[in-house]
Amino acid sequence: MTEQPHIPKPDDDNEHQAEEQARVLRFPSERLNDDQATGEPQVIDGELVDDADQAPQVDQAAATESGSGLVRHEKREPVLPKWASDVDEFRETAKWAVGYAGHTLAFHTVRCPVYMGRILLRVPQGTLRLLGGFLRWVTDAEGRPVRSDAAHRADAAEYLRLSGQRDNRVRGRVYTTVGLGAAALAAFFLGRAMLPELVQYAIVAGALGAVGWLGAPADQPIASRAVEATKVPKLTSNAVEIALSALGISGINQAMAKGGEGVGFPKPISRDGKGWRADVDLPHGVTPGDIMDRREKLASGLRRPLGCVWPEADNGEHAGRLILWVGDQDMRKAKQPAWTLRKGVRVDLFQPQPFGTDQRGRWVDLRLMFTSVAIGAIPRMGKTFALRELLLIAALDPRAELHTYDLKGTGDLDPLEKVTHAHGVGDEDEEIEKAISDLRKLRDELRRRAKLIRDLAKQGLAPENKVTPELAGKKSLGLHPIVIGVDECQVWFEHPDHGEEFEAICTDLVKRGPALGIIIMLATQRPDAKSLPTGISANVSTRFCLKVQGQTENDMVLGTSKYKQGVRATTFAWADKGIGYLVGEGSDAQIVRTVAGLDGPASEKVAAYARTLREQAGTLTGHAIGETPEVDDSVSKKDTLLEDILAVVGGTEKKVWNERVIARLYELKPEVYGTYTESADLTAALKRHGIRTGQVWGTTDDGKGASRIGITRADITKEVAERNRRDSAG
Repeated sequence: MTEQPHIPKPDDDNEHQAEEQARVLRFPSERLNDDQATGEPQVIDGELVDDADQAPQVDQAAATESGSGLVRHEKREPVLPKWASDVDEFRETAKWAVGYAGHTLAFHTVRCPVYMGRILLRVPQGTLRLLGGFLRWVTDAEGRPVRSDAAHRADAAEYLRLSGQRDNRVRGRVYTTVGLGAAALAAFFLGRAMLPELVQYAIVAGALGAVGWLGAPADQPIASRAVEATKVPKLTSNAVEIALSALGISGINQAMAKGGEGVGFPKPISRDGKGWRADVDLPHGVTPGDIMDRREKLASGLRRPLGCVWPEADNGEHAGRLILWVGDQDMRKAKQPAWTLRKGVRVDLFQPQPFGTDQRGRWVDLRLMFTSVAIGAIPRMGKTFALRELLLIAALDPRAELHTYDLKGTGDLDPLEKVTHAHGVGDEDEEIEKAISDLRKLRDELRRRAKLIRDLAKQGLAPENKVTPELAGKKSLGLHPIVIGVDECQVWFEHPDHGEEFEAICTDLVKRGPALGIIIMLATQRPDAKSLPTGISANVSTRFCLKVQGQTENDMVLGTSKYKQGVRATTFAWADKGIGYLVGEGSDAQIVRTVAGLDGPASEKVAAYARTLREQAGTLTGHAIGETPEVDDSVSKKDTLLEDILAVVGGTEKKVWNERVIARLYELKPEVYGTYTESADLTAALKRHGIRTGQVWGTTDDGKGASRIGITRADITKEVAERNRRDSAG
């Protein structure tokens, strides 16, 4: 006999629901495999179900988590607001409150005689108002219109009822007035007899003041306004929705239409620093980058200045979470807190130093040690000022050795002359020769430091194989910080003769320099692959990008895909001078405004402080004390590299390894080729002549065959012949 499936009864509902929640939903193929294994039909809700007709159910029932039911995955808000938990912000808030109270007190104290005169002039008017109001109260004047209306309607019953109420009310108020009058007279005579004269005068003055204040017209108050408050409209969800709807984004328009999902506000809109913060969940498919591209329209929709509206992505949440911060004041016009380094405070480059302020007016710190810096922007946006500020910070560490190059030639870095070890201005040939010679020495210094750090690490003095504050402080080791600042660095990299060598050395300094205490900072107004080579832009660890024109320039400075991630320096306005995106030390990009008012004269003062610190420490060197740099002979004299190679490579040798050519060149001219220590050095030098090296098969000293980088003598011969022909034609 076939067993019938169990059909739940009404009283089995609870048990049936529990079974429904515990059932594991499976695809038909899975159920088919199970059925074949057991040979039993599939039964759901008391009915036989054919797998071919059963739609797959993929939404799983909510799993019950083990452990206490009180455990939740949540993000807890801070107990104290940011202004109370942040020391700097609390200090600023307290400073404002004390200043506001002090200004108000001083303002009104000075005007007390004027206030007293106004009060005395208005005492008669106040007395009349007081008596008039008192008489209207006693006579129940407020009920007169109602009684008149009843009389006009000839409603005798209503009029008599109201008149009776009025008589009772007036009678009670007259009795109250008589009682209060008697009490006032008694208090007056008692006060005259018992209270000191000073107290009596104070009471009279207070009474006159109250009467005079009562007599002042509404549009002519006794006290003047001490502070004209700027009314900033509160940011509301309705204002945000209206502004987002005005951006012309189809995803938002559909969500805001009737029946749409709208936008979400996961947190209440609240005060954040000197502005309002709104966390917004954008509709599906809309990203913060879409909003940032329309920042100007967003500001128009919010009816705020462009410099007040700063949308950004929330990288800690999903890709559709927008943080909209709306300031009370335009960022570029808001008063910036005092820069603590303006008075020449000694700094430690191993510690973060204040570089600029964010939208909320809070200082953003930047540590220069163990980093390299790239700064990019279109002209006139504050790029050079940002570089000069970083160099001034470095100058305030007396251990730091500065190398400054103003390739624009306008003297923007001249305030640093009094502290810098090497200084160049302009792109003339002699300046380029000094620069390339200096960089070659820095490359040699880089190699020396690398060997020294390796030895110190073996001794346990450099546990992380990099310069430490203790090592930098020992003059005998020569591991002090070296800071190189170059404005308009594209002049170096595009130089027809030395461009490739400049690129090779700077790339090496960017890659290996930070760990060895060498910091290079490059600024350019044309951040493209030619002006800022990819080998450099891909390895700098600190990036500051002011306004640029397009996505390519944006990502060249800030890093690949930053534009797609919503970090877009293209959204800055022309008036946003000194404001840019800062990416450093692995942190998220943040908007930073450099120190305001740090112009030429102000920079001169900071540099003067820095010179005093260096004089005390005995670390002034080079250009700062009038020393003339030695120019490498290989730069000042005619480049004879190709001729020298032909001299050391015989005509029977078709191809030779670079390392063997370098050894022969050193034997020929050790004073010229002493810096060629690696195969890459010769490769970089030959690139300047348009000659490429390649893999060359050869035999080692022990007779084994090997393939290494080398030259082809025919390429050298061809280039020399063409150059001679050009010289003859010229």
